[in-house]
Amino acid sequence: MRGCRLNRGILVPVEMQSCRETPHEYPGGVFLIDKPAGPTSFAMVRALRRVLGLKKVGHAGTLDPFASGLLVLCAGRSATKMISSFMEGEKEYLATLCLGVETTTLDPEGEVISRSPVGRLRAGEIEQTLSRFRGRQMQTPPAFSALKHKGRPLYHYARNGISIVKEPREVDVLLLERTDGDGDLAGDECLLRLRIICSKGTYIRSLAADIGRNLGCGAYLTELRRTRSGCFSVAGSIDGAQLLSNIDREQVLNASLSLQQACNFLQLSGKFDNVTIRSTDHDDDFSPGGRHLALG
Repeated sequence: MRGCRLNRGILVPVEMQSCRETPHEYPGGVFLIDKPAGPTSFAMVRALRRVLGLKKVGHAGTLDPFASGLLVLCAGRSATKMISSFMEGEKEYLATLCLGVETTTLDPEGEVISRSPVGRLRAGEIEQTLSRFRGRQMQTPPAFSALKHKGRPLYHYARNGISIVKEPREVDVLLLERTDGDGDLAGDECLLRLRIICSKGTYIRSLAADIGRNLGCGAYLTELRRTRSGCFSVAGSIDGAQLLSNIDREQVLNASLSLQQACNFLQLSGKFDNVTIRSTDHDDDFSPGGRHLALG
């Protein structure tokens, strides 16, 4: 994939040049990263800054350290200004629930606070429970989350033993289905694997805990992988483990999306209308019309 340069306010293809030359010469780009489980999202941001030699790098929605999958990173002033647009749209996840156990954080990073043998759950009972959590619903954000209260994230209060309960918010679960077959589950602890498509702002940890409580045995989210965010997919993304180690800069640049390409994807998905992108070093505007881009 070739890069782009600004010509009278329009992004046109050119041979990719190093971001280390002069920051204003880099028109901005979008990097789709497949984050491995373990590192924080900010560790991935720092890694991309190091590889590009560019300070202006941000994310379009974080993943918890234990989670893996698609992380959308934006580099360059023009791209970071578009982060709010890139964060819109549905999210798709593959989730694994551990039934019979509850934790303080609703995920594997917390302490176990309750165990309740699952016994035997009939497939029909599981499906009936899942059906209750499809569609629009009110969801209370988890105590251990980055949602802000008086300027501080909720997890700051929770780690200090202070309970802050935020008002429930409406979310939409468009798809909730099993990926582990349609059989019964039995034992003291069982794994329930799900595919989820949901609206922005849906907490999968809270959804997992609510499903567990509805089943009568409790649950926590033990694995999570994001496969899609809006119009961006994890397929063909940059290996996050390589980004953290010794990946070549040109390899990262060649795998990126130009800002124009990213905007065209948003237009095709119907999530991006009547928006102009202003160059950081020109007075002209660029309205992403698509004729300078061939998707493929």
